[in-house]
Amino acid sequence: MTIGVGGLSPEQALATLQPMLAGAQDIQPAEYQARIAKVQGLLREQGLAGLLLYAGTNLRYFTGLRWRASERFVGALLPAEGPLHYIAPAFERGTVEELLLLPGPLHTWEEHESPYELIRGLVPGPVLLALDESAPCFVVDGLQHAGLVLRNGHDLTAECRMHKSPAELALMQRAFDMTLAVHRATASMLRTGIRTDEVEAFIDQAHRRVGAAGNSFVIVLFGVASSFPHGVKEPQVLKDGDMVLIDTGCYVHGYSSDITRSYVFGTPDAETRRLWNLEKAAQAAAFAAARLGQPCEVADAAARQVLEAGGLGPDYALPGLPHRTGHGIGLDIHERPYLVRGERTPLAPGMCFSNEPMIVVPGRYGIRLEDHFYMTAQGPRWFTPPAHAVDDPFGLQV
Repeated sequence: MTIGVGGLSPEQALATLQPMLAGAQDIQPAEYQARIAKVQGLLREQGLAGLLLYAGTNLRYFTGLRWRASERFVGALLPAEGPLHYIAPAFERGTVEELLLLPGPLHTWEEHESPYELIRGLVPGPVLLALDESAPCFVVDGLQHAGLVLRNGHDLTAECRMHKSPAELALMQRAFDMTLAVHRATASMLRTGIRTDEVEAFIDQAHRRVGAAGNSFVIVLFGVASSFPHGVKEPQVLKDGDMVLIDTGCYVHGYSSDITRSYVFGTPDAETRRLWNLEKAAQAAAFAAARLGQPCEVADAAARQVLEAGGLGPDYALPGLPHRTGHGIGLDIHERPYLVRGERTPLAPGMCFSNEPMIVVPGRYGIRLEDHFYMTAQGPRWFTPPAHAVDDPFGLQV
């Protein structure tokens, strides 16, 4: 399908989509227990008293408790030995108890009391406590004033979260399948004069139609605006010959998809076709370099080598690739480890990454092809097939 001749109205494009969420099973209690057992083993190995989890994705990952961060502490103490302890404001007791998936005592504090003193009472003696890396400064300050000795817990949480289980991979695969279907439908309804905010609204509707009710995200950029990796302030109007960059994703039971497609609306010129093909080659090189036991940085180096051989860069110089080649993904869209120079973490089964060595040509356009892969015992495997061609990104021409 050459972009610009799809000819579907937004309503017709939406009608091509069907609900896709059926059968997607959320993480089960036994898996949460296994995660806790793993991190407790790491805590004991490192001589740490426990891991204090703060509201957000780490709390959800280890306990299944879903709670948004605020100025009031809600979290859990995961000791190196023994049961899980939950901490919450007293007036939230009923709501928290209703949301708990795993057993454990719930300790509450009244509005005039300090949750940090309460936590201090749960930690015996002058011991070292690992703290969730997402905890804000006011939490760190409160815990330290209560007499707790803290260590950043990011290595503990990352060591667990970076290795996805079959259940996690299945949820991510479903999210990626849904988003790819949305991308195809979106390409079919583009027309001269459409605004980026109209396309964004369509993508939200499309994600809702496939089952991602109210939990999608999107960036839509046309023409020169596509050279700004995360967008510009003002909406744009689509013209013949514009580069179209659409970056979108959704969540299935908390696990994220994130796919970017770049293609020309109309007929690309020879240089644009060359650079688009160079982007595709750089993405393929990063994928090929991702081999078990190799450091994550090899994928970034492989992509940059292709781009530099094509006359771009070097390093972060423009025209070229201004950022890392990829990021980890899971409950957070961006999480450890990363495909970037200096990331020495060895590639291992269950690791998931974006692969998006974007080409930016200042004043003209940006080309980002973003697909994700996960590591298996046999090497990397795509969640979604890479884009086909600049004027047929989804391989639909017949």
